[in-house]
Amino acid sequence: MILKIISSSSAGNCYLLVAANEVLIIECGVKIQQIKQALNFDLSQAVGVLVSHEHKDHCSAVKDVIACGMNVYASAGTIEGMGVTSHRIHALECEKQVKIGSFKVKPFEAVHDCREPFNFLIEHEECGRIVFITDSYYCPFTFPGLNNILIEANYSQAILDKKVRNGESPEFLRNRVLQSHMNLDTCMEFLDANDLRAVNNIVLIHLSDSNSDAAAFKKEVEQLTLKNVHIAEKNMTIPFNKIPF
Repeated sequence: MILKIISSSSAGNCYLLVAANEVLIIECGVKIQQIKQALNFDLSQAVGVLVSHEHKDHCSAVKDVIACGMNVYASAGTIEGMGVTSHRIHALECEKQVKIGSFKVKPFEAVHDCREPFNFLIEHEECGRIVFITDSYYCPFTFPGLNNILIEANYSQAILDKKVRNGESPEFLRNRVLQSHMNLDTCMEFLDANDLRAVNNIVLIHLSDSNSDAAAFKKEVEQLTLKNVHIAEKNMTIPFNKIPF
């Protein structure tokens, strides 16, 4: 399994889990041309597109992926929020597992400022068990037997507070971020609460352009977990296997 990161920021989010004969797309908040290029223009590989919530940086290309013949999976609330109707849109139920190609996907509740956002627990024989957490200011769940993790570390509380004190950022924006995105400390608390013995990769996603420090975040998570830690960057490719080779 390979993880391809097309983009991971407030400008757009899209990730590909590339198995031997199939690809699961997570988020479609980028231009359809970028998705086509990442698929080497073989759209038949894509077994489905997961969308976590209705904000445009996660779903802006939803009409385009449907037009390309891809099936889209999201909560009923997200589908309503996207305003798209198609026989290729499939409503997911919270904590009810579905099979998309050979991928097993169980959506679970996220905590974000929109209607019915989901994050995902994903299983495949090549990558093992993956948890995907984005745009959720905390996660109350733990997950046994994880092999790979994609988790938001959007901002540093210290950086955010300093910018407000210095008048560089309005307080209302700070308050919105606090109730919608996961900071580094909360990310680390989640990691510390889970059994990481079988984890091969931790990928920190959706870092804020102005309220994060990628190098410092990577170092802190490495020191806590003693695992391979990656900062999600545009066009990055990461081996994402169940076993570390």
